[in-house]
Amino acid sequence: MHDISIISIILTALLALACLFLILSPYFKWDTYLNVGVKGQDLVSTKEALLITLNELEFEYKMDKISHADYKNLKKQYEAEVAGIMKEEELTIAARVDRDLMAEVEKEIEAQMKNYEQKRGKESD
Repeated sequence: MHDISIISIILTALLALACLFLILSPYFKWDTYLNVGVKGQDLVSTKEALLITLNELEFEYKMDKISHADYKNLKKQYEAEVAGIMKEEELTIAARVDRDLMAEVEKEIEAQMKNYEQKRGKESD
């Protein structure tokens, strides 16, 4: 009988912890912990959102919904963010191109080395 009460206490505690987890999990941003290499996609979507926001900002300014000072400040802020994202995208592309270029150069060097070794082998025969 003593064994059944310990097992029931453990099962009850596990059930309570599972319920607590399910209740509290929406309050945590799990995607930041589980984010595995979608940064490039994130940059593109962020840039698109900022460009849409800039477009809407200009529309609201032309409709006289916001003041000229607010328009200038917000436009400057959003343009700076877009420029930063574009610069980061450019660096990512440049790094990828550099990696690809180095791989091609290494393949060409290996081919030249094999060719040289084959010529050297024929000369020694």
